[in-house]
Parts: sequence; structure tokens; C-alpha cells
Amino acid sequence: MVDLQYKETYGVSDLIEIVRILRAPGGCPWDAEQTHESLRRNFLEESYEVVEAIDEQDAAHLCEELGDVLLQVVFHACIEQEAGRFTLDQVADGICKKLIYRHPHVFGDTTVTGTGEVLENWEQLKQKEKQQNSHTDTLSAVARSLPALWRAEKVQKKASRAGFDWPDASGALDKLEEETAELRRAVSEGSNVEEELGDVLFSTVNVSRFIAKDPEVALSHATDKFIARFARVEQAADRQGTPMQSLSLSALDKLWEEAKKA
Repeated sequence: MVDLQYKETYGVSDLIEIVRILRAPGGCPWDAEQTHESLRRNFLEESYEVVEAIDEQDAAHLCEELGDVLLQVVFHACIEQEAGRFTLDQVADGICKKLIYRHPHVFGDTTVTGTGEVLENWEQLKQKEKQQNSHTDTLSAVARSLPALWRAEKVQKKASRAGFDWPDASGALDKLEEETAELRRAVSEGSNVEEELGDVLFSTVNVSRFIAKDPEVALSHATDKFIARFARVEQAADRQGTPMQSLSLSALDKLWEEAKKA
């Protein structure tokens, strides 16, 4: 039996102690074996579950999922503390100092007129803090671990700040048509297909940026729409007493068009 004070209500300090106990000798073998690398996917999954709770507008679910993310933060900090590199307090110290430094309009004497200036100041201070001396430095600093659509969008926004951009969406739409034509040629010739597909996706993200739509959200909604229409096609095929895989492409296309009208 471990030495833990059982309570009706626990706080962050209790979570830190519980994680320490779990990883200590006599604790949990699984917890003791974990590393940053083994927990990497867990962190991503828990973060996405927080996003799902936000989308559901479910406060109780959000509270639970934030707890799971907090556990991940404490777990990673515990691993580093065991290695003698840093503690959770140092993590908190770092983010507190960053927030103070990047909000001179709150904690200093800088004056801003609105959100636009706040964001511009944030970027300038971030570049100075991270010693990003060129626009290329800011593009290269965008995390490669981001979902590809978000990474592309973020890189494009940073490039735009350097003046490398079209004046409106028409230029981005023209570029998308150009890249789509190049992909069609690549597919027919059987060469550079992945490269050209990437260019189409990158150009699509550029369009989404101009029309102020999140490309990840747009693709997710399109996927949901596809699933709903697919379900209607399958149901229609079932009513005809014919499995989908037995129908011709033209028959499936007809059912699909009918599903789109529903």
C-alpha cells in the first residue's frame, strides 16, 4: 500500500504526487516504462479528444478531457524531473515569462488599438525571442509535426507577412486550376504524381486561407457529408435487394445523385 492521503477533492499538486508514485519503485510497471516517445501518440489523441469535447459544447466532457491532457503534461515533466533536466515549476515559469514578455500592452507601456496590433506585436516579439532573423527562419520554424493542412496554412500566412502573396482569392484560385491541370498530366504520364498532388493540396489550402475557412474543418465536414451520402446510397441499394458491389458504376452514380438531393 502506497503512502497517499485520500481526499474528497484533489488538486494539481496531488496529480503531480500521484504520477510520481506511479513511476516510483513499487508503483505501476506500465507507468514506469513510459518515455516521451512512447507517450507521443497518447498526447496527440488526448488533445484531439479535447477538441471533440469543445465541438460538442459539453462542459463535463471538456473537463474530463482537459484532465487527460493535464496528466500528459505532468507525466512528461515528471520524466524530465527524474532525469534532472527540469521540473513542472520550470515549465510554468517559462510560460509565465513568455506571456508577460509577449503582452507588453498589458504588462508594459505599449499601446495597441486592437487585436491586429496585438498579433503583429506577438509575432515580432516571438521572432526576436527565437532569434529568427529572416522570413525563411519563421517558415522553417513551423512544426513539421502539425497536421499537413494546418502546417501549410501556417507557412502560407507567414510568407504573406513578407509580402509573398496574391492580393485576393482570384490568384489562389487560378493557381489551383493550374496545379490541377499539372496533376492530370502527371497522372496520365505516370510521373511526379506525388509532387503534383502535394502542389494541388497546398494550393487548395491557399484558397481556404483567402476565404477564411479552416482547411481541416472543411475537409472534416466534406468527409462527414460523404459518409452520410454513402449511407443513403447503400440504403437505396439494399431497398433494391442488390449489394452495392454488384451495381455498375453508372447505377451507383445515379443513386449518388439521388442521395445528394436528400
